[in-house]
Amino acid sequence: MKRHAVLAILLAAALAGAATSWFALRATRAPPVLEQATLFDARRPLPDFRLADQALRPFGRDQLRGHWTLMFFGFTNCPDVCPTTLATLSAVRRQLADLPAAEQPAVVLVSVDPARDTPEALARYVQHFDPQFLGVTGPPPSLEVLTRDLGVAFSIGPPAAGGNYSVDHTAAIFLIDPDAAFAAVFGSPHVAAVIERDYRGIVAAAR
Repeated sequence: MKRHAVLAILLAAALAGAATSWFALRATRAPPVLEQATLFDARRPLPDFRLADQALRPFGRDQLRGHWTLMFFGFTNCPDVCPTTLATLSAVRRQLADLPAAEQPAVVLVSVDPARDTPEALARYVQHFDPQFLGVTGPPPSLEVLTRDLGVAFSIGPPAAGGNYSVDHTAAIFLIDPDAAFAAVFGSPHVAAVIERDYRGIVAAAR
């Protein structure tokens, strides 16, 4: 019995040592070398925001858990930055198709123009670029919970002829990790091959 007890103690000590070494390795692992993205040392959990997607389903932190997400803020009447960025993100997804399903990113467009971007308009717009893209929005106070936390700026311009108006917004792409935390940001200009390489590096380092 004493021999068994000694063996059990030795085994427990070995497991504890292995666990300590593993956590030390994780803590000291060199960050990935990135070309453009900014990776945060401490990932910040997103706030408890409440929006709705293009099918009027609730969209919040729970819908971001369990997978990586590339999130972009814009609007469907955007003349240049938004369509160009979504086309780039469509190319990124195609280039990442060889990754395991759990590591392939979802793409979410958060509309900062809820007055015009109805669920129908959002669905038509995002699915033009990729059938898997998701469009979400909500009333301004709900949007501000998320945009304020991420540091996203947007402003609605004055009405022009015909009631049309412009919307200025941050053009960055935000990376959300599978724990619904803000992990990294991709500044502009957006180049699909650069985003792909940086994304692979970030995901590989998180394994």
